Amino acid sequence: MTAVLAAEPLIRWRWVFDHLDDIGAKFVEHLWLTVLAVAIGFAISLPVAVFAYRHRRVYAPVTFVAGLLYTIPSLALFVLLIPLTDLGTRTAEIGLVSYTLLILIRNTVAGLRGVPEDVKEAARGMGHTDRQILWKVELPMAVPAVMAGVRVATVTTIGLVTVTALIGMGGLGRFILLGLQEFFPTPTIVGATLSVAFALLADGLLLGVERSLTPWARGRTA
Repeated sequence: MTAVLAAEPLIRWRWVFDHLDDIGAKFVEHLWLTVLAVAIGFAISLPVAVFAYRHRRVYAPVTFVAGLLYTIPSLALFVLLIPLTDLGTRTAEIGLVSYTLLILIRNTVAGLRGVPEDVKEAARGMGHTDRQILWKVELPMAVPAVMAGVRVATVTTIGLVTVTALIGMGGLGRFILLGLQEFFPTPTIVGATLSVAFALLADGLLLGVERSLTPWARGRTA
């Protein structure tokens, strides 16, 4: 019996090749769930962060609420949402978006606060209004911090998407769950390996976007 188990291959490549279409479909689902969650989270967090930056008393309660959402275990949050939103994309996205908010808000506010006062004073001396300073000076200079938050939020979301397999979504996480349910390591390894590769690729691509948006930072480093 032991000899038979030892001879069992860790990965059955025949299964992988027979399920390439399904793997591709689940990867697209994983990609869509991730992009949608980060995009919605960014659309919510940017104006909230700007408002909290302009009105400092708002920052503490905003981050408290976002932090409270962030501390709820992902599976528990998805289960709590099911009676309200049923199984499906909406439940998954509400949970995924909620986990991006604290990261994105904190990084955006930190980036805005990191803009030197003398730069803003110079802009005011040139006749710029506060709104113009925000869009032409503060936000562009905050891009590195904002993009760092986007990168962390994206990688975190890619990992959390796998958990949504327990509520019928999950993308590549469906293979991880399948392998665990059937005591069959091949789909588990495929799902986990592709999820890690996806996270590394996404982080690298976003780092490239950050560098293209901040050419002055490359020049300063050189």
